[in-house]
Amino acid sequence: MEESLLSKWTYIFQLRGPLIIWNTLLAMFSIMGAARTAPELIHVLRHYGLFHSVCVPSYIEQDRVCGFWTWLFVLSKLPELGDTIFIVLRKQPLIFLHWYHHITVLIYSWFSYTEYTSSARWFIVMNYCVHSVMYSYYALKAARFNPPRFISMIITSLQLAQMIIGCAINVWANGFLKTHGTSSCHISQRNINLSIAMYSSYFVLFARFFYKAYLAPGGHKSRRMAASLAAQNAVKQSSSPQQASESSKFIGAGEDQAAYLRKAKAQ
Repeated sequence: MEESLLSKWTYIFQLRGPLIIWNTLLAMFSIMGAARTAPELIHVLRHYGLFHSVCVPSYIEQDRVCGFWTWLFVLSKLPELGDTIFIVLRKQPLIFLHWYHHITVLIYSWFSYTEYTSSARWFIVMNYCVHSVMYSYYALKAARFNPPRFISMIITSLQLAQMIIGCAINVWANGFLKTHGTSSCHISQRNINLSIAMYSSYFVLFARFFYKAYLAPGGHKSRRMAASLAAQNAVKQSSSPQQASESSKFIGAGEDQAAYLRKAKAQ
């Protein structure tokens, strides 16, 4: 059986500088997006209630600022695929959770925008807020500032909470749709079904990751050892001492392999 292309690579591109810039830009974008969309959701909940927040797409049709940042949110799902490029170039495992999350969020976001899905205001605000924390954390990690490990647990917990709330919003949307019909609740049954399936699958995958990363005996230690062995093998596979010296420059010392796994954005 032929070896995969990735397994033949000698060099591991560390890309620390570009990674710092990338995560910082995404963190700033997410913080600005949260600051421009969350106030609209809070205002609607305080003055109009849950039904309006789930069934009336005023965040697009009446609020120009929120509508603009909704449009940017949808567009941002395409460049966010750049996370995958960093994973491949740094020769880290491309897990199912990562690419499945990115692709399905991209497709669902663009699909929902064409329908002006009213419940999406919740999903957008949650995604902006979680990404604000998550990408800030990764920017610090890339810059070799090591936040306490419980911070990464909090981020994964926030992602799990996001999936639970997403499912709850869809349950409410389904009830409102059956009670009031599409004339009063601007969301399709097809969209609700797709969204519930998506958020439910995310919850299962993130819960599985949370258990393996933080609860399973020896899980964190095993990943650290795997990272060290991968770095050593990359050097040993070099065909000359000079190549070994060059390749060692691209290998991060003691990189936490669990860090990239949490990048499955909310999203």
